[in-house]
Amino acid sequence: MTNAIETRGLRYRPGKGFELSDLNLHVPAGSVYGFLGPNGSGKTTTIRLALGLLRPGAGHITVLGESMPENAPRVLARIGYVPEQPHLDPTLTVRELLRFQAAFYSTWDWPRAEQLLRQFQLDEDRLFGRLSKGQKAKLMILLALAQRGELLVLDEPTDGLDPVVRRDILAALLEYVSQGGATVFISSHLVHELERICDWVAVLDDGRLVTESPMERLKNGIKRLRVARPPADPRAAPFALLAREPANGEFETWVVRDWEPTMASYFDAAGATLEDVVDLDLEDAFVELLRTFRAPRS
Repeated sequence: MTNAIETRGLRYRPGKGFELSDLNLHVPAGSVYGFLGPNGSGKTTTIRLALGLLRPGAGHITVLGESMPENAPRVLARIGYVPEQPHLDPTLTVRELLRFQAAFYSTWDWPRAEQLLRQFQLDEDRLFGRLSKGQKAKLMILLALAQRGELLVLDEPTDGLDPVVRRDILAALLEYVSQGGATVFISSHLVHELERICDWVAVLDDGRLVTESPMERLKNGIKRLRVARPPADPRAAPFALLAREPANGEFETWVVRDWEPTMASYFDAAGATLEDVVDLDLEDAFVELLRTFRAPRS
């Protein structure tokens, strides 16, 4: 199994206002895969399609080597899932929810569950409905990790949480990943958090895939260049030009993608001078990708 999740030509149209269009995702097995996009871009819809909770209008979905939604019961038994909104019975205690969840998974790891219960400082006798937002998030992560699934699917797991709770949850995820074997698919609009933990990243906007790439390739390949006497026609450039803006006098600022240091020779051949190359962090790269992706339609 090369990819833990794979979609080919995936389409879904719930109404007139939104459509997932020809979505092709490739989530490598064993990776920590960040699924980035603004709110409303289709991240949750994509997750629900992958888990068999929605049926696609067209295309094909494979999860853990099996076709979805046809094999959903068998596949879901191998997945730990944390939805965007808490979904547990508010009248059950933390301990009762652990027992309830454990009954459905043959891979349930009680020692791990007890360890996380202490680590997250959760009161096992407290009703789920009486927990704070952060405590609910911790419990849902606990349940997903204790299942020992081959795949973790996390939909905005730290959205709206305070920094301490986010740190605790991310630390538990990193510990789980370090033990090896599992794939983590995590959606978020909090770019800086995914930058810390992911080795692959995809960007979704308005139901369309902007990019899918190893994290380091994306971060290292998007640069801001300061160019003197820039060529008027950059179509022969060996990189993708995302944006160009006039600076002072004869200078322009270019934002490029797929940059490599050897490409600096292009400017010499074009009669231009490359004055500076500036690295962008993931959040800057994310903004530039979205701005360029949306420009043709604006």
